[in-house]
Amino acid sequence: MGFGIRLKVFGDYACFTRPEMKVERVSYDVITPSAARGIIEAIYWKPAICWIIDRIHVINEIKFTNVRRNEVSQKISSSIVKSVMNGGSNKELYQIASEIRQQRASMILKDVCYIIEAHFEMTEKAGLSDTPKKHYNIALRRMRQGQCYYQPCLGTREFAANFEMLENEVPTSFYKDEIDLGWMLWDIDFQNDMTPIFYRAIMKDGIIEVKDLLKAR
Repeated sequence: MGFGIRLKVFGDYACFTRPEMKVERVSYDVITPSAARGIIEAIYWKPAICWIIDRIHVINEIKFTNVRRNEVSQKISSSIVKSVMNGGSNKELYQIASEIRQQRASMILKDVCYIIEAHFEMTEKAGLSDTPKKHYNIALRRMRQGQCYYQPCLGTREFAANFEMLENEVPTSFYKDEIDLGWMLWDIDFQNDMTPIFYRAIMKDGIIEVKDLLKAR
């Protein structure tokens, strides 16, 4: 086990989209381990380390709300961009939003607050100067000062995530019993054709224990 951290993450809205919903976005009940890892990596990540989520504390009551947003039904393909970059002039690198606009409803979370417990382990890309203590101290400093490489989000970019280092006791959760949250996305196995991995999320007294499923195989 590597050096561990506890990070408080909160925001007004969040959407951790269920993959089985095709058109309308519907959020999972709580943050997924992959989304939690993405927040930490937005604060501090290097090829020499790999963040692993240990447990997630759900502090606030799980509450949903419905929103309807204007979206566009298509995007500019990468092949058109490459064609223009190579000198092609018969392609258009713009979209007229009024012509491809469509409304979509989303069921999202509101007033969320989580405590993420995680640790990192050294990878094969670590050099001689890469020590656990060095990266741990850098990660702590960035979390305490609110620094990040880019703004972390709660599932989607429009829902920004606020964060702060938790150095005191974990706040009391709204939940005091055991709840089966069903199957949730754990992460993507990028070493195996980007295969999605799911796990059964059981919340006990507001705490979800997250196992390293890649090591468990």
